Amino acid sequence: EVQLVESGGGLVQAGGSLRLSCAASGIDFDDYGIGWFRQVPGKERDWVSCIAPVDGSTYYAGSMKGRFTISSDNAKDTVYLQMNNLQPEDTGVYYCGAAYMLFYCSGYGSTRYNYWGQGTQVTVSS
Repeated sequence: EVQLVESGGGLVQAGGSLRLSCAASGIDFDDYGIGWFRQVPGKERDWVSCIAPVDGSTYYAGSMKGRFTISSDNAKDTVYLQMNNLQPEDTGVYYCGAAYMLFYCSGYGSTRYNYWGQGTQVTVSS
């Protein structure tokens, strides 16, 4: 059984930081691109960042560059998203997804992803 389990969300003030984790099981980690998406009520999931654990390639949506850092610990099959200088517009439910054989994962939408976690809420107050 494939499982992606997110953790690390919470409530922070603007300018604060959070680190999200996505622990994967039931998949061969190296065969997947792992992405983070944000969703707010009534809207689609927007791509935030992704990583190809097989070679460590990382990609970011434009507004996240310089503030967010994605990384992976392949020994733990876990991907992290370090989010700094958070702003109210970063608020939403953050989901991690796994896309089979997607290594150049920049900008691919949610339909390309095969598996999803349950999401973790991030709320940034002004």
